[in-house]
Amino acid sequence: MGTLSVTSFISLDGVMQAPGLPDEDRSNGFTHGGWLVPYMDEAFGSFMAGIFENPAAFLLGRKTYDIFASYWPKVTQGEDVHVAKKLNGLHKYVVTSHSGTSWGPVTPLGADLEAEISKVKSKHTGEIQVHGSAQLARSLLGAGLVDKLNLVIAPVLLGAGKRLFGTDGSSG
Repeated sequence: MGTLSVTSFISLDGVMQAPGLPDEDRSNGFTHGGWLVPYMDEAFGSFMAGIFENPAAFLLGRKTYDIFASYWPKVTQGEDVHVAKKLNGLHKYVVTSHSGTSWGPVTPLGADLEAEISKVKSKHTGEIQVHGSAQLARSLLGAGLVDKLNLVIAPVLLGAGKRLFGTDGSSG
């Protein structure tokens, strides 16, 4: 039986939206995209390399899937090629109500999160990793489905944006 891990990059005030690229996710007027980049040092790289040693599959929300699908297939060399090989080659499960999931191997999942996650866990013996996917991560935490939570906290305050935890500290 597989285990489910969530890895999130968050600011000191709990924002996790668009950590890597300026135009990664401008939804709701978010203008601080790329906020994590100044803090990506050697220790960060080593930590993330370790995370990407373990996946058996990935579980993504639809928006993160689309963002990843537009970026990772283009990474064919350089320091991120190891991550790209994992993301491009391993199975991806996407919680979505939309059709059109061509970055495979991929399986769309329906809305019954507990039943769907149970099926996914039964298909794998390793770690099923969630990256980004704010809404999905909050839902998984709220339902008690997460086996491991990895938080990379950057020393920056963003004020507004998508959060892993509600403003009251809840996951819902």
